[in-house]
Amino acid sequence: MPKPRVLISGASIAGPALAFWLHRYGFEPTVVERAPELRLGGQNIDVRGAGREVSRRMGIEDSIRAATTGEVGTRFLGPGGKTVAEFPAGTTDSGGATAELEILRGDLAEILVSRSQPNTEYRFGDRIASIREEADGVTVGFDNAPDERFDLVVAADGIGSSTRQLVFGNEADIRSLGLEITYATIPRTAADDDWWRWYNAPGGRSITLRPDSQGTIRAALNLITDKNRQDVGADRRTPAQQRARLRAQFGDAGWEAQRILAGIDDADDLYFESIGQVHAPRWSSGRVALLGDAAYCASPVSGMGTSLALTGAYVLAGELAAHRHHRDAFAGYERIMRPYVAQAQQLPPGTPRAANPQSRLGIAAFGVALKVAATPFIGRLGDRFFTPPADKIDLPDYSHLGG
Repeated sequence: MPKPRVLISGASIAGPALAFWLHRYGFEPTVVERAPELRLGGQNIDVRGAGREVSRRMGIEDSIRAATTGEVGTRFLGPGGKTVAEFPAGTTDSGGATAELEILRGDLAEILVSRSQPNTEYRFGDRIASIREEADGVTVGFDNAPDERFDLVVAADGIGSSTRQLVFGNEADIRSLGLEITYATIPRTAADDDWWRWYNAPGGRSITLRPDSQGTIRAALNLITDKNRQDVGADRRTPAQQRARLRAQFGDAGWEAQRILAGIDDADDLYFESIGQVHAPRWSSGRVALLGDAAYCASPVSGMGTSLALTGAYVLAGELAAHRHHRDAFAGYERIMRPYVAQAQQLPPGTPRAANPQSRLGIAAFGVALKVAATPFIGRLGDRFFTPPADKIDLPDYSHLGG
């Protein structure tokens, strides 16, 4: 019998992880990615809880550890850059604002692709243009290749998934969290350290600097926006327009703002997005399934994106291996993952506005709360506040299926 062919859209985290498991269970995976090559770099992400357990079962935990950013914890700063409170990195699979395993998104993607590539066909510089489902398969049209037939298709191409749009239309509810984040890599200086440093300025603005494994610094400029609308205009700004916008918004923010703005002028990896969550009433339709951010983005502020991607890939592949019919497999995938996703998307009260106060008084109150949370007496409570529910799932054991 020929191996079932599965086309996966997206070569970030969820897609390559799914390809790894599918091959192990006897499928023939193909990954299509619209970028011309693997997207390296990116910002810091953490591998926690169930996601970390999945990495163990994949045999890549040591590779992730070897590529960690070296971040030692999270430090909140007040006026002039004076430390208000600090929280050392977690020492368990799930704990802390900084996880024990912190890695750049592109570095984790590279690990996953390198592990899956020997048994997976990767097609860069192309994307799915059409999907036509038939009784015994799916005919897929591409932008730059002839139509091709697959048994199943999985959309793992992010919060703005074009593949999801082809099959599900506007069925998914993309909910704005009222936060815009701009990311860039800037030069490291002698004054930088290995803490994740967080500084607040009035007007719902915050600035963060984080170490990486490349000898540079990952900067982020965060701005509270109107949460009642998704600022789609952010996607249409050119890099030059965004740089001008940032100079106007953060020019008077203080601390390292001017250094960051100067660094962003020269950065070749400037990226900006309006933060939101994806709430989809279903994750499959016929022979097409959704995975990762395309199905259930919890947003970067949840601390759960990597755990959801790795865990979802593991469960989806395992359920496909465990069932003879894809409908039963997709149903099992949703049954197992839905409660985990619901917890991940339940953000702490006031997120993200509580961490980005509008007034100086609000910033001062936030600082007092952080000081209290960082005291030894309250420390365990503070750790729980900063620890997402990454381990709140009983991972099935699919090892008897060949995994």
